[in-house]
Amino acid sequence: MHFRQNVSAFFYIFEIPGLNTLFNCGKTMILFEAKEVTKRFATQTALDRVSVSVPEQSIYGLLGPNGAGKTTLIRIINQITAPDSGAIFLNGRPINPDDVNSIGYLPEERGLYRKMKVGEQALYLAQLKGLSHAEAMRRLKYWFKKLAIIDWWDKKVEELSKGMQQKVQFVTTVLHEPKLLIFDEPFTGFDPINVKQIKDEILFLRERGATIIFSTHNMSSVEELCDNITLINKAQTILEGSVEKIRHDWAGNEFEVVFGGEVNPSSNGNFTLLSSVFDEGKSRVVIKASEPVDNNAILRAMTAAGQVLSFNPALPSMNEIFIRVVETKNKEAVKN
Repeated sequence: MHFRQNVSAFFYIFEIPGLNTLFNCGKTMILFEAKEVTKRFATQTALDRVSVSVPEQSIYGLLGPNGAGKTTLIRIINQITAPDSGAIFLNGRPINPDDVNSIGYLPEERGLYRKMKVGEQALYLAQLKGLSHAEAMRRLKYWFKKLAIIDWWDKKVEELSKGMQQKVQFVTTVLHEPKLLIFDEPFTGFDPINVKQIKDEILFLRERGATIIFSTHNMSSVEELCDNITLINKAQTILEGSVEKIRHDWAGNEFEVVFGGEVNPSSNGNFTLLSSVFDEGKSRVVIKASEPVDNNAILRAMTAAGQVLSFNPALPSMNEIFIRVVETKNKEAVKN
């Protein structure tokens, strides 16, 4: 590490181009960025000065209620439509038509030709993305075997269930190994086993270097997969940041305490007992601290009640935060 730092300093003095990328000197690289993007349709504003910065090799959640503006932003990224104002950047430069092969998009709606055979169609779509016939066949065989769908090669798309069609569409989205992947409700139609399989593949793609924008209403998947999120409501950004930081910021005064053995602490002036569950030799207790919060007094009360194994903020779920933030903003809008 010492040698690497010295070499970095040496090159920095002589201003060698590309140094920060070469040595990854602690600076997060932004692969995709939307700056102050606005889009209107007649009298309807779909996006109102929305900005999003997606770090390279991360999974970024694009969240919001139905009609919030998420799909419009995704269509702008894919150059299906253009913003009225603002700018879109990929790899630090304005996006252009040639970038289409650097993006993979899995829409929520099925986009496969129902009468075509699965393998024939997948090969056709791969070649549209610039792959040669031989390379497309090699990659398709790899993915079809990996997802256990090789037996569907000669079946027509209309013979497949919705979930199985989604699997095929997933393969055609990632096949050309784009830098930026956009998944819009990718788990639609899947049973729990296939949901897990596709989640594992999304994490695998990130490990291999892909940057992923993930749009969904499934907040448990957001907690499980996403590093950062932007929440859009009524065309505007109302919440953004890392999932971990957002959950801590919204934690409030609730704490989860785990005791060894069966313990049921009594409420006092410092806290109120909300719940207590005893299972497998441990008690999981959730308490709400009184204002002003005195963590030391609460911890003393807990240790007096029994053997404390852990004492942590009771983090709200992203689903709870989503509802609270959107409802608060909607009430504010009604007042104004």
